[in-house]
Amino acid sequence: MNWYIAKVVFNIAIGEGNHTPQFDEQYRLIKEQTMQTAFEKAERLGLAEEEILLNDKNEIIKWEFVGVSELYPIDQLSDGMELCSTIREEQDRALYIETVQMKTAYVRSKLEREHERV
Repeated sequence: MNWYIAKVVFNIAIGEGNHTPQFDEQYRLIKEQTMQTAFEKAERLGLAEEEILLNDKNEIIKWEFVGVSELYPIDQLSDGMELCSTIREEQDRALYIETVQMKTAYVRSKLEREHERV
């Protein structure tokens, strides 16, 4: 068996879709014999996770599977290895850095709370 990283993309449509388009890009770890079977498994996962929900405003939210846009083989797993990388262009550098730092603080506080329970 081999390991692969698959990028599975969903379109998030709210109500009639009169909003800024939203897409969820998920990187999934797949264990399969070949790239072909890994691709097929990633597609099955995406299709299986399509869903329709109602939000707090009673609007329909659809998570629609778009496709598997990337598939990378992982030759061997090793501690600290890079799994994927994305270069983003942001309009506001300071806002982006602040957002990342806030998320980092949230993760750190969540880990500290879990550690206190142990």
